[in-house]
Order: sequence, then C-alpha cells, then structure tokens
Amino acid sequence: MAIAGGTTAASTAAIAAQHTSSYRVKFKRKEFVELAKAIVIYQTGRMHFFVFDGLAMYSFECENSDFKQKVLHAIEFSNTQWNE
Repeated sequence: MAIAGGTTAASTAAIAAQHTSSYRVKFKRKEFVELAKAIVIYQTGRMHFFVFDGLAMYSFECENSDFKQKVLHAIEFSNTQWNE
C-alpha cells in the first residue's frame, strides 16, 4: 500500500487495523467451545466471540453455560454491524 509522505506511523497503523479488523471466523458450537477453553469469551445478543491471532472467532450456537470461564457481556465488538 502506498503511503503519502506526511502520513505518521500511528495513522498507518490505524489504516492497517481497519483493514484487518474485518476478518472473522465462524465455528460450529463443538469446535468453538474447544478452541475457547483458555480465552476470555465475550457475548453480545446470541453471538459468543473471542479474539485469537488477530481474528474474531465467533459462534451463534453456544450458551453461556458451555464455557467454564466467565462470559463478559459486550455491547458491540467492531465498528460495523455483525451479520450471521
């Protein structure tokens, strides 16, 4: 990506973050619960999600009781509306 001469490192990082934050990986319940064992789980609406390796991993098939760790309730994860 070409960057104009006056662009700062912070704005370059912000541009990169906007691009990479749109990546999401959807899982079935069984695989999602297995992957999420040692990770903080967030829940908004009926979607549960966590972040791993720069990707948002999510599932619409889980219940809070599926997880041993505490589920944190979020309002929204990204700056765009989540879609199934």
